[in-house]
Amino acid sequence: MADTPKVRFDNRVAIVTGAGGGLGRSHALLLAERGAKVVVNDLGGAVDGSGSDTKAADKVVEEIKAAGGEAVASYDGVDTFEGAQKIVATAKDAFGRIDIVVNNAGILRDVSFKKMTEDDWNRVLKVHLYGTMFVSKAAWEALRENGFGRIVNTTSAAGLYGNFGQANYSAAKMGIVGLSKTLAQEGGKYDIKCNVIAPVAKSRMTETIMPPEALEKLLPERVSALVGYLCSEQLQETGQVYAAGGGYIARVAVVEGAGVRIGGDLTPEQVVESWEQINDHSKAQPFQNAMEAAGAALKG
Repeated sequence: MADTPKVRFDNRVAIVTGAGGGLGRSHALLLAERGAKVVVNDLGGAVDGSGSDTKAADKVVEEIKAAGGEAVASYDGVDTFEGAQKIVATAKDAFGRIDIVVNNAGILRDVSFKKMTEDDWNRVLKVHLYGTMFVSKAAWEALRENGFGRIVNTTSAAGLYGNFGQANYSAAKMGIVGLSKTLAQEGGKYDIKCNVIAPVAKSRMTETIMPPEALEKLLPERVSALVGYLCSEQLQETGQVYAAGGGYIARVAVVEGAGVRIGGDLTPEQVVESWEQINDHSKAQPFQNAMEAAGAALKG
């Protein structure tokens, strides 16, 4: 451990959305503590996305400054491209550049699919999926010009595996995975690395569904260490998903089994006969991109 280079962000500028509390606050504090100049973005609304307040972002900025760091507040919503452009403009106006984007902002509108309204669906996708795209898009050209960029996006176990009452949230969160994998490929030659975290941590969004004794083991700081590495110059990986919580960190992958190749005119009955092999994951592997995955169907 003594030979491990210190992860630092001196002369780097970071945007952290949803940074007024919970995970976002923790990410912002870690980046600032290690030398980054930070835009603390938070609309200051309720968990369901209603309302706004400047106090949340201001408080975190004060914490960073009190510790000797540099930060400015941003109160713009991520759910419009105009808002995202203002967030990026805040970074450029205050610090002259942008190097790191941590897309963390989110809301919840949990309800069973039967009772879900169009507004419940649209609002959650706007903040999570569109918000991640909007802020990344607003920063993209600056990162390309830098020849350096680190984007950390936020999915969840609900997106990866589904969760009752969260069809909107799950759809948005899995969409973020697909978006991130494409940004990783398109950003590669500009040293823009884009990875995804699936955190489990104490926050406004988990306090209503997890017992207090569990939440005390899931402090946000136990996730932010991973975010720190994913924002660093040392980072080599891109397009990956990592689960994190309570000190546990693991890479998550979409994999495809070895499958079965059926010749001739394929019939439903042949599918039935091969069903066990089709579902066998004993030789499963991840693919690096969609074309590689498509190639598996062309072999033989």
